[in-house]
Amino acid sequence: MLWQEDKPKEDIIVSTNVVDIAFTIDCRCLPLDHAYNLSHEICTALPWFEQEPLAGLHLIRGGESNHGWHRPESPDSILYLSHRIKLTLRLPETCIDKAQALCGMTLDIDGYPLHIKTAKVKPIRKVRNLLARHIITESEISEETFVDNMVIQLTKSGIDCRKAVCGKTDNIKTPTGNLFTRSLMLADLEPKASILVQQQGLGTGRKIGCGIFVAHKGMTT
Repeated sequence: MLWQEDKPKEDIIVSTNVVDIAFTIDCRCLPLDHAYNLSHEICTALPWFEQEPLAGLHLIRGGESNHGWHRPESPDSILYLSHRIKLTLRLPETCIDKAQALCGMTLDIDGYPLHIKTAKVKPIRKVRNLLARHIITESEISEETFVDNMVIQLTKSGIDCRKAVCGKTDNIKTPTGNLFTRSLMLADLEPKASILVQQQGLGTGRKIGCGIFVAHKGMTT
């Protein structure tokens, strides 16, 4: 864990060249480990998506334990979705129109149909605290080494990180084997750093939902 005190910054909406595009969907349930299959379907439907460096996929989180919903932990579990759940892509603004080709399509996610309806563009926000639920790493390295490696990568990208905390581990199934991931929370980021982290991501695997940072709702942003 890295934790150096710093002055809190204001949370405001800004104009950036990378946005989130959120699609309303009609989908009753999905496999909990749906990263590879969903990514494959998106790349098939949008052939340019895989080659776009800044394009990324937000994995579908489903229900949490609050308000009557419970998110399972077993990788073989089924994730039951509420009507509020969205399919979200992180894209350069220049790709918004092309991405809307998904509207009206039905994707086959390991036998579960996911029908895509309307789309809404959401700007990236300058938030102090960000969370990436999956960052691809090696299972053999310690949490401390993982955090150190991430801070080094951020520094090389011109991002000043003063507070970083490693969280949950997970595995993502792919045809070539499992990918080991750790979550990472970054706190008290400067406005410019917050935007850069969300635009660039961290590590590899953006197309299967890895290295994508979102506002961390567990802390004041």
